[in-house]
Amino acid sequence: MCYKNEYQKRAHGEVEQIFRELLPEAGLHVREEQIRLCHEMLDALMKNEITLCDAGVGIGKTYAYLTACILMRKYSVLHSGYSGCDRRSVVVSTSSIALQKAIIEEYVPFLSDVLLKADLLQGELKAVVRKGKEHFVCDYRLAQRLEAVRDKNKNQAQMEALKSLRHNFDLDSVHNLSGFDRRLVCVPKFCPRECPGKVECRYQKHLDSSRKEDIFLQICNHNYLLADAMHRMNEYRPLLADYRALVVDEAHKLPEAASQMDGRSIGREDVQEISYFLNREHKSSEGKRLQDWFNTLSMEIRKDQAGMGDDIAGKENFYFPAKCRSSLEQVRGNLSLMLKRLAGNVPYWIFRRLEEMEELFGWFLKNDTRYVLFLQPDGRGDPVFMAVSREIPRFLHDSLWDRGFPSILTSGTLKAGNGFVRTRQMTGLEKETGVRECVAESPFCYKENCLLYIPEHLRPMKKGSREEAEQLAGQIRDLVCSTYGHTLVLFTSYTLMGNVHQLLRDQIPFPMVQVWRNSQEEIARFKKMENAVLFAAGSCWEGVDFPGDIVSSLIIVKLPFAVPDPLREAEKEQYATLTEYIRDIIVPDMQKKLRQGFGRAIRTESDTCVVSILDHRAVAGGRYHEDVLCALPTCQMAENIEDVEAFIRRQKCEGYYM
Repeated sequence: MCYKNEYQKRAHGEVEQIFRELLPEAGLHVREEQIRLCHEMLDALMKNEITLCDAGVGIGKTYAYLTACILMRKYSVLHSGYSGCDRRSVVVSTSSIALQKAIIEEYVPFLSDVLLKADLLQGELKAVVRKGKEHFVCDYRLAQRLEAVRDKNKNQAQMEALKSLRHNFDLDSVHNLSGFDRRLVCVPKFCPRECPGKVECRYQKHLDSSRKEDIFLQICNHNYLLADAMHRMNEYRPLLADYRALVVDEAHKLPEAASQMDGRSIGREDVQEISYFLNREHKSSEGKRLQDWFNTLSMEIRKDQAGMGDDIAGKENFYFPAKCRSSLEQVRGNLSLMLKRLAGNVPYWIFRRLEEMEELFGWFLKNDTRYVLFLQPDGRGDPVFMAVSREIPRFLHDSLWDRGFPSILTSGTLKAGNGFVRTRQMTGLEKETGVRECVAESPFCYKENCLLYIPEHLRPMKKGSREEAEQLAGQIRDLVCSTYGHTLVLFTSYTLMGNVHQLLRDQIPFPMVQVWRNSQEEIARFKKMENAVLFAAGSCWEGVDFPGDIVSSLIIVKLPFAVPDPLREAEKEQYATLTEYIRDIIVPDMQKKLRQGFGRAIRTESDTCVVSILDHRAVAGGRYHEDVLCALPTCQMAENIEDVEAFIRRQKCEGYYM
C-alpha cells in the first residue's frame, strides 16, 4: 500500500494491530474482508474523499468504520497533511433507533475499552445520540398538559406514562404514552424567547452537554442530519456541533429521508395540533374554523375519489381532483385572511405553521413544477397534502457532499446489477468525480449453506385473483411441510398476504403468525415458537434478525418491484422510453430490495436455509431470471420440491424436527 505520509502509514499499521491482535483477544471474530474494508474507509477519511461501501451480511462494517474514524481523529490527517489535533467530532447517521442504541451502548464502549488497555487512546471515547426536538420533553408544556388532564377520566396507563415524564426526559424511553400527548408535551419547533422555564430547561441542558469538545461521536438519524444541513444552508444555527467527517450507515435510506425533509405535508393530525395550540392562545374560534375548513375539504376529496369506482388503476387517487379546486381556493383564501388577523397575536411558530399550510395549498393550486404534488391517505383514509422536491439528488449534493468533508456511505444494498450507478443517481453523486467504490462480499458460504429454489412450473395468474392466491398457497404449504416449519414468508402486498393466510389456516400443521405494520410483539412470539411460520410484509424485508434454525426456509412470494407512486411517475417522465426506465430504475431498485429480503435467510456462518422465489418472472427463461441471479450470491439451485426436502435433511440435525 502506498502511503501519502508517515501519519497515514502509522494509522494503517494500527488497523492491522487492532483487527489482528486486540479485537480477537477481546473475543471478537475478525474477517479479512472486514480489515480490507476498514483500510478503504480510513483512506477515504484521511484523503478527504467520499466512498460508497457495499458491505455484505456478517462483514462487521460498524467496527470497521468506527475504527477508521477513531484513527482519523487520532492522527488528524487531512488531505493537506496537517497533523495537529482536530477536536471536531464525527457524525454517524443511521435510519434505525436500534442501530443507534447498539453503537452508543455496545460498539463504542467495547472499542474504547480495548484501545485504552492497549494505550492506543489517551482518553475514553464519548458519544451522544442527537435527536429532534419532538423526541424530548418540554417541561413547560408538560406542566400545562398535566394540569389540563388532572381531573379528566384518562386511560390509567397513559396517565402514568405522562406523569413519568417528570423524571424521564427522552420520550422514546417511555411506554404507553399516547401519540396525542407526545405531540403536546414535546419541545416545540420554535421555542418562545421568553419561555418561563428556560433557566431549568432539561432540553437546553442536553444541548449544552452534546456540544462539549470531548464528544467523539454524534449519532443521529438521517432526518436530523439533513435538518442540520438545511439549517447550515439557510445560515440558521446548526443542530449538530461542527463535525469533520460523516458516516452514513443504512445509506440506502438516505434518499427517502431527503424526500421527507425537502418537502412539506399537511393532514388532519397537523390541523388538529395547530387548532389545539390556537385554543391555548385563546383563539379557539380560529382553531375550530380551521378544522371545519379542512374537514369539509377532506370529505369532498374522499367523495370524489369514491365516485371513480373500482375500475380505475388506482394512481388517479394520488393527485388532487380538479372538481375540488374551488373548495381548495376557498380554504386558502380563508387562511390568508386568518393570517392577517393573527399576525403579531400568536407565537411565531404557530403563525409559521399556518403560513406553511397556506403556501402548500398555493402550490397545489398553481401546480408548482418544483415539487411532486400528491395526496396520501392517513390511517383513517383522510387525504394528506404532500409536496416533495423534484431535486432530491441536487439537494443531497448541495447540502452534504459539496461541503467538502470526507464521507462514508455504507449499507448491505448500495450495489445493484449495474454496480453503484443507481445509488450514485439517487444520492446526488452521479456527476461527482473521485468517489471511491468498495464491495466487501459476505463471508458466509452460500454455496454450501443456501439452496435457491425457483419452481419450474409456476404459471402466470391474474393479479389479485383467487387463482393466484390458491397457487401460491399450494406452493407455500408444500415448502412449509418440506422444511418442517421454521419459515418466513415475505409478501409485497398485505392484501395478498391476508388472502393466502386465510387459505392456509387449516392446511399447515405448524403455528402460523401474521405480522401487520409494526407488530414487534408478533415477531417476538414467532421467535419463541422455534418451528412456526411467519407471514410478513413491509418493514420485515430488512432490519429483522432471525439467526439459527428459526428461519431455515425463506419464501419470497413476489419479486419486490416498487408499487407505482407519484415520485416514480415523476421520475419516469425523464426517460424517453418505458424500456429504458425499467432497465435503469425499476430493475436496480427491485434487485436492491431482493437483496434486503434475501439477507433474512443467512445471519451467521453456521446458518443453513432454503430461499424460494415463487414468481413466474424469475423462473429459468423468465423475463427477470438473469436479473435475480445477478443480484444474489452464488447458491445451489433447485427446481423441484424433492430437492428442497433433501437439502434440509442433509443440513439439519435430528433435534431440528423435535
